[in-house]
Amino acid sequence: MQEIEFLKYLVENLVEHSDEISIEKRDDELGTLLTLQVHSDDMGIIIGKKWSTINALRSILRLHGMKIWKKLTLKVLEENV
Repeated sequence: MQEIEFLKYLVENLVEHSDEISIEKRDDELGTLLTLQVHSDDMGIIIGKKWSTINALRSILRLHGMKIWKKLTLKVLEENV
């Protein structure tokens, strides 16, 4: 659960609705996929201007994965309307 806690810490400090953060983890032969879902009002913050924030989060996760010898991938789900 080390990856989930790390991502949750990063995202909690960015969004306003930190109680509505949902992270799912799925492992396979290619690595670990972390699926992030946040409140619809926070989607703009997570994506960022020209995808800058989400790309930064993915880079940080990739570096964290190198440290713990795992390939980490981040996927963001839009809220179902």
